[in-house]
Amino acid sequence: MTDETPSTTGRVFLITGASSGIGAATARRARAEGWRLVLAARSLDALQELAAELGGDEHALAVRCDVAEWEDQQRMVQSALDAFGQIDVAFANAGFGGPRGFLKDTPEHWREMVLTNVYGAALTLRATIPALSESKGHLMLTSSVAGRRVLPGSMYSCTKHAVTAMGEAARQDLHATGVRVTLIEPGMVDTPFFENRPTDALQDDDIARAVLYAASQPPHVNVNEILVRPTAQQG
Repeated sequence: MTDETPSTTGRVFLITGASSGIGAATARRARAEGWRLVLAARSLDALQELAAELGGDEHALAVRCDVAEWEDQQRMVQSALDAFGQIDVAFANAGFGGPRGFLKDTPEHWREMVLTNVYGAALTLRATIPALSESKGHLMLTSSVAGRRVLPGSMYSCTKHAVTAMGEAARQDLHATGVRVTLIEPGMVDTPFFENRPTDALQDDDIARAVLYAASQPPHVNVNEILVRPTAQQG
């Protein structure tokens, strides 16, 4: 650690979609590096189990939050401020996918995907920006390689293109506030999302390391995007 790299002691890392996958892996790695955590997701039982693993309420606060509900987002932020007094990183990570093909999924699933992946991410930005402005903190968003390279018939890809645009729009909007903005863009990750689990794919912790790399930079360094593919992935 250099003299200009801020210590993580006492700093607060908020993660949506924290109950599993990339969110949970990021929480574990952040806690190992000394961050205090606010863990948000719809599955409170899984969150509470993770929070207990990471040291309980003193170190990791579990907050039930449906990111598509503005009241939940406001309560999440207020709970974080009541518990820890600040938010230094907000990681808008909640999201999910679906089958490719514009005739293969249901309109109801599309609606839920857009509300979670796009509207939910936007609400996380809106809810956390005041606290991040106070702390001169760091806003992170999970996009995807699919947010850079259109996948055939993929509504998920469409939502992640929106998140990629959202990250750049936020960076420009927050210019001169001291708030940094980073897009995290994973390639193929070994998750239950795939019907046939991929081989030679990234693991959740691979993405967590990228997240913590961006968060560990000194205040004058803003890593705008990290696109991470497995070595075996061509597209």
